[in-house]
Amino acid sequence: MEKFKDLDLYIDKYGQKLIDFLPNFIGAILLLFIGLWVIRMINKLVNKFFTKKDYDPTLEKFIGSLIGWGLKIVLFVLVITQLGVESASLVAIIGAAGLAIGLALQGSLANFAGGVLILLLKPFKVGHFIKAQGVEGTVKEISIFNTKLTTFGNQLAVIPNGKLSNDNIINFTEEGLRREALTFGISYDSNIKEAKDILLNLVMEQETVLKIEDKMPMVVVSELADSSVNLSLRYWSKIEDFWNIRWFTLEEGKSRLEAAGIVIPFPQRDVHHYNLEYQQKNK
Repeated sequence: MEKFKDLDLYIDKYGQKLIDFLPNFIGAILLLFIGLWVIRMINKLVNKFFTKKDYDPTLEKFIGSLIGWGLKIVLFVLVITQLGVESASLVAIIGAAGLAIGLALQGSLANFAGGVLILLLKPFKVGHFIKAQGVEGTVKEISIFNTKLTTFGNQLAVIPNGKLSNDNIINFTEEGLRREALTFGISYDSNIKEAKDILLNLVMEQETVLKIEDKMPMVVVSELADSSVNLSLRYWSKIEDFWNIRWFTLEEGKSRLEAAGIVIPFPQRDVHHYNLEYQQKNK
């Protein structure tokens, strides 16, 4: 009989606590389902907003995920608070955990911050040809923690966003046009004016070379070097035509200069040999 009495006491004690806790539990469940529904609606509105605007797809995905996770964290705190946990204690625990994780992942957080800056400031986009961190390549993917480039040799280069956002970046695609300056060295005995006319006619003949007011091709003497007079052939072109023009001009320029009898010298050095023994005998 005493055992049954103890059981009745336990039932009375904890049953009453369960009854008292039940409204909070039901409220927390309702809050959870309603909160998840509200979050889904907000995410749909965000996606519709981005669909109407022409934003970078990576930025859209990142902001959508950030909003979703932020709302879920807020909902989690509200649900736990509804169950009776003190919000101050919960915030302190989350803050301590966040500090510990932040100290352990300093490099990753720096890359995360760099990724946010890149996505917001847009120094380059997917498909742009850039040079950064000693690597040249076409941007294949911009993620939150790193950026992937496809190099000229079809190799994949992965650059951490933390370093990328804090260093120099050369974007060859952004402006849509590129200016080239090819150097041709001719001998000091060659006719400079004739060589300049040959090179200028060469680029003027090419349809893909730009010939507008402030971007006309030109040839100037850029340097009086040790073994040659260096001529700089300067012209503008569209990005998609740049390399074909460069390769053709280098080859054809050499051929035309040689055909006109203009010498393209290579580095030369005069060496004088003195026979010291012979000099001493003739003294």
